[in-house]
Amino acid sequence: MAQAQPAVLTQIGGVPVLILKEGTSRTVGKEALRLNIMVARAISETIKTTLGPKGMDKMLIDSLGDITVSNDGATILDEIDVQHPIAKLLVEISKAQDDEVGDGTTTAVVLAGALLKEAEHLLNKDIHPTIIISGYKKALEKAIEVLKSKAIKIDINDYETLKKVAATAMHGKAIAGVKDYFADIAVKAVKQIAEKRNGEYVADIDYIQLIKKQGGSLHDTKLIYGIVIDKEVVHPGMPKRVPNAKIALLDCPLEVEKTEIDAEIRINDPSQMKAFIEEEERLLREMVKKIKETGANVVFVQKGIDDIAQHYLAKESILAVRRVKKSDMEKLARATGARIVTRVEDLSPKDLGEAELVEERKVAEEKMVFVEGCKNPRAVSILIRGGIEKVVDEAERSLIDALSVVADVIEEPYILPGGGAPEIEIAKALREYAAEIGGKEQLAIEAFANAVEVIPRALAENSGLDPIDIVTELRAAHEKPDGWKMGINVFTGKVTDMLAEGVVEPLIVKTHALRSAVEAASMILRIDDIIAASKLEEKEKGEKKFSE
Repeated sequence: MAQAQPAVLTQIGGVPVLILKEGTSRTVGKEALRLNIMVARAISETIKTTLGPKGMDKMLIDSLGDITVSNDGATILDEIDVQHPIAKLLVEISKAQDDEVGDGTTTAVVLAGALLKEAEHLLNKDIHPTIIISGYKKALEKAIEVLKSKAIKIDINDYETLKKVAATAMHGKAIAGVKDYFADIAVKAVKQIAEKRNGEYVADIDYIQLIKKQGGSLHDTKLIYGIVIDKEVVHPGMPKRVPNAKIALLDCPLEVEKTEIDAEIRINDPSQMKAFIEEEERLLREMVKKIKETGANVVFVQKGIDDIAQHYLAKESILAVRRVKKSDMEKLARATGARIVTRVEDLSPKDLGEAELVEERKVAEEKMVFVEGCKNPRAVSILIRGGIEKVVDEAERSLIDALSVVADVIEEPYILPGGGAPEIEIAKALREYAAEIGGKEQLAIEAFANAVEVIPRALAENSGLDPIDIVTELRAAHEKPDGWKMGINVFTGKVTDMLAEGVVEPLIVKTHALRSAVEAASMILRIDDIIAASKLEEKEKGEKKFSE
């Protein structure tokens, strides 16, 4: 019988032999499996209620008292400070899904929980975990094959379809009322930064800068064809507005360089002191003169700008901003066409970028510099506004989801109907496929088919509908020749054509969520022994450190 065992592992001639340290706990066999499955299912059940357009929100309060209100799976799991290693594994799965495709995090974790729940029934029938894992792997390959056969290729210039993909990703978020407006912004932003490399499109959403400012309404959120720098102009004498800007980007300080080694200058005459100061001033004046000669009227500097240099820049009517973040400098270079220069001496007219307008504006009591009207910017900004901080934060999360799915579709232009339609189609195909495989693996494949139906079931439950009725209706609809497009409309409670409803999601999000869920379930099913080291040593170390 599996049970938590003490550190004594065996006996030789009646003498106990200590293999593990004192205080180490050990759980083996089915007990270890059951414990792990229970933890994974608890995490899965926690975020299942957030799934879909009518999913509920979670309020999370951290140790400092900061509040997060969200129904984004990755955010919830990231904010929950989980302790159990299996719970941490599921958090990692959601992070990997989020980093890779930007959406489908809740789906991946809920599926993992459902796969483990079904596996538990099989374990109770004495089916070995290895057979279950093998069946799940076969079912996964078949499921992906089914999805690819049903996926619809789209034209990446089909603006309306891209907008539908973005709107679907934002269903059920706190910003549902402005989802069409946000979807429009998301599509325009991603289309602007997408570029062709080796015949394939690449859309790196890191080149879309998101700036959050509390105040105004969500409708005040706007896309800027340029970059917003969260800094103010360094000198009051400088112009605050520069039309037809010629922009220089400097990765060097506009200051007199200090020597790297400690040096001592002995001055025994006031005239020497004066000459020393004048020479410093001359060097700074030369730097500003060089910038002026290139035709630049705006300067962004990654490092500092000396007070004297500021004075001369202001005299020349050059707008300057200092200590700009490296990431913002890179975005400025992509947006304006400027080249980042590391020495003022090397600056030339061809290194300058262009923008229709560079202007300092006050947004929510803070001054910011807007670089707007870039000709064909390869980097853009979205200024997010909202009445309260929590709304602005959730708006940012929703926009990131929308930007991610549009980027996914541009890079891999295949979409699927939403509303649980792909899951029901997979379940139908897997039940037919299981009969072909036979043996004990057939049971694992059928278990997989039952598990994927957790998605339409959860969509129905979260909308206050009867999940049994809905799943039965969906299964019946999918038996018809063109039934693979049928999903659940959670607003009407009816089974309808999801493509006609405009509820679509990227193929890559679905396939990645399935793979992540199977990998997580397989890893958990393989663990049959948990050996937890004693925490006594840590306590002793802490006490020792404290006493010292």
